[in-house]
Amino acid sequence: MHPVYHEIKKMLAGYYPDAEASALAKMLLVEVLHFSTLELFGGKDKEVFKKDLDVLYEMSRRLQNQEPIQYIIGKETFCGMPFVVNRHVLIPRPETQDLVGWIIEEVQQTNPCRLLDMGTGSGCIAISLAKKLPHVQVEAWDISGEALQVARQNALNNQVKVDFHQQDILSASPGMAEWNVIVSNPPYITNKEKAEMEANVLNWEPHTALFVPDHDPLLFYRKIAQLGMSMLMKGGALYFEINRAYGTETIAMLQALGYENIIIRKDRFNNERMIKATRP
Repeated sequence: MHPVYHEIKKMLAGYYPDAEASALAKMLLVEVLHFSTLELFGGKDKEVFKKDLDVLYEMSRRLQNQEPIQYIIGKETFCGMPFVVNRHVLIPRPETQDLVGWIIEEVQQTNPCRLLDMGTGSGCIAISLAKKLPHVQVEAWDISGEALQVARQNALNNQVKVDFHQQDILSASPGMAEWNVIVSNPPYITNKEKAEMEANVLNWEPHTALFVPDHDPLLFYRKIAQLGMSMLMKGGALYFEINRAYGTETIAMLQALGYENIIIRKDRFNNERMIKATRP
């Protein structure tokens, strides 16, 4: 391994388990020094300039403070595409790709198709669907103007058209029945669950995109489902990423509102994480 790798890994020792410190050190060298795999493992004589070392040291200090690596390097890969991320948006999670994949399976034959993503954040769901389903007209909402700036940049970078709008879901009024699909990965972590969370999530990612009150864990799901009963066309589908602790309650809420053909699916980690419901 290159000597700088060992130096960076040593800086991270004590802050992360050994395997994670090793992976983070490799990631930084690839990102900052543009090392190939061969150079990382065998390029002991490859020169590293002081300005690059300074960047590596600063990034390592940020990692010592438990700042997520994705915010430090400013990007994350989702559905095979690069996404800009910063502290205004949640970092896209691998399991959310399973929700996107489910929608692609079921919507690719629906033409024409209009799809609305409520609470888009970085735009990862909306943009991935627009890229994979070019025949679909995609719109996306978020309450945060800063998040929408990030999402618009991601749409530009990935060369897709998505219509973004600043909208508070909880204050939204029912619209016309013009959508074939509504999808959302809304805030769903209860405040009592904070104690179980890692510092790199709790201390860095935007709380408005994460948390709901303990007394109303389905706050956003209920509102979106209510909107869906007027905004979805007959036979239109509502897709949610859900809190695995409230799958039964989410199904019961959807049934009470009149949705049919409710299906719950597990994600790649074997957690009940996704729901589809159909407007009658």
